[in-house]
Amino acid sequence: MTKNPAFHKRDPQYKKAKRQGYRARSAYKLLDIQRKFNIFKRAYYILDLGSVPGSWLQVAKEIAEENLEKYKDANYHRDYYRIMGADLKRISPLEDIKIIKMDITTPEFQAEITSYFDDKLDLILSDASINKTGNKFIDQVRQVNLCIKILVLTKFLKKKGNFIIKCFQGEDINKFYKRMKLEFKVVKSYKPKSSKKNTNEIYIIGLNKN
Repeated sequence: MTKNPAFHKRDPQYKKAKRQGYRARSAYKLLDIQRKFNIFKRAYYILDLGSVPGSWLQVAKEIAEENLEKYKDANYHRDYYRIMGADLKRISPLEDIKIIKMDITTPEFQAEITSYFDDKLDLILSDASINKTGNKFIDQVRQVNLCIKILVLTKFLKKKGNFIIKCFQGEDINKFYKRMKLEFKVVKSYKPKSSKKNTNEIYIIGLNKN
């Protein structure tokens, strides 16, 4: 997101987010992905990576709470939800959500996942991003490498679980796309309508974990 505060004040999505209680306009990216792919269907155990400032956690909590009432049937259901958010930067607390400030690519973070969740995850979300250098080629390569490291965490997903991750468009994305196809029955790429037009970010959606 741009760091120019004057832009924020003019941005309709930013204003809408503030009116609706979301911490950032990025909430609408996740809601757009949800409308398109229904990634939150029967999702109760959710991991969110690159969580700052917390808008995706807010959306995840809202939908997880709805799921508790929506899916009271003979199929897969839980009586409670568990959500964890992680980032290298500090995330302001959110009620009923576990917040962790640490490197998500470390073995120590995997230990945190195992400790908090007593079962496999239903959904992993990642809006994590490298610190951009301004060189689009270098940034794209570095972002793909980060995505490959994060993909390791899908071992914590249950069978038929879903995974969403932010990537940058460019030549190296095909390498990551192929890796995704080894892990998920359905793999799609999608740029949410609320993404800025001049950005090269794109989200890779993995549905139905093998």
